[in-house]
Amino acid sequence: MRRLVWILAVALPATVLAHLLAPGIGDLGTLLGPAGTLEHRIMWELGVPRLLAALLTGAALGVSGLVLQLTLRNPLAAPELTGVNPGAVLGILAGLTFGLFPADSAGGALAAALAGSALGGSATWLLTSRDPGRAIVYGLLGSALLAGLVTLLLAYQPSRFGNALRWLVGSVQGRVWEHLGFTWWWITGWILLIWAGSAVLGVLAPGDDHAAGLGLRPGAARAAALTAATALAAGAASLAGAVAFVGLVVPHAARWLAGADPRRTVPVAALTGAAAIAGADAVAQFADRLMAGAEVTQRLGVPTGVVTALAGAAVLVTVARRAAHVPG
Repeated sequence: MRRLVWILAVALPATVLAHLLAPGIGDLGTLLGPAGTLEHRIMWELGVPRLLAALLTGAALGVSGLVLQLTLRNPLAAPELTGVNPGAVLGILAGLTFGLFPADSAGGALAAALAGSALGGSATWLLTSRDPGRAIVYGLLGSALLAGLVTLLLAYQPSRFGNALRWLVGSVQGRVWEHLGFTWWWITGWILLIWAGSAVLGVLAPGDDHAAGLGLRPGAARAAALTAATALAAGAASLAGAVAFVGLVVPHAARWLAGADPRRTVPVAALTGAAAIAGADAVAQFADRLMAGAEVTQRLGVPTGVVTALAGAAVLVTVARRAAHVPG
């Protein structure tokens, strides 16, 4: 319980505050003060939407990863390892390459991400319908295939590489209020729906025999849960692209904080994921200020996905070493 209070009362507010102050434009007084100053407009029109995009992305990835791990009964299940996230990025890049929607269209990005994630994820679900434990194997193979298709798209129209890089690495830079309109309701609605059905996840997690013994139809329940996880991952990808490791690490942190009951771990995964992405993006902005002269910062900024990849890899190495009892 103390761990849960810590994440709610300390970690999440601290990451939000760090994110708002990271660009060095102003402080909370600037944000809450008179609306006429340039600093206030910059923070309100660029800083706050970027923060909300980070929070929404993290919440979506945290809950999506939790649902995948419970449904597939695999601790390594995550949107980026089951073909869902790579498929979403492929859908977005395909839509941009062939001009199916404008580059600044939030609705177009969400629709393309949903189509791509459904394509990437459904192949994995169909191949593992009788053996969910092998989802990661097929997911990795599918992700490799999708990555090859992304490379083909970039070769087809290399002039779009600069814009594609943000989707491939993962970043919430440049998100404004227009990008949050429908996506806000999409992600929030799916999280609330999953929370309302979290008891079903608890019944499904021990296995199909256990679920069937309690009167649940495992196939239908799994399909509904995977659909929800895919929808959340698509929403996250439409905002930030391919942000790595959050959907894998956050569910484990949520269970460590709140226990195994999905009725508690679902909201905790949302809050923990939100704190993780907001914190990672704050670090990215601080690094961006330190690297102000680098060319990458002039075009893209330090991507959020780079920070989550480095932090997630460090966490996984630490956990693996402890599990293997390797001396530090």
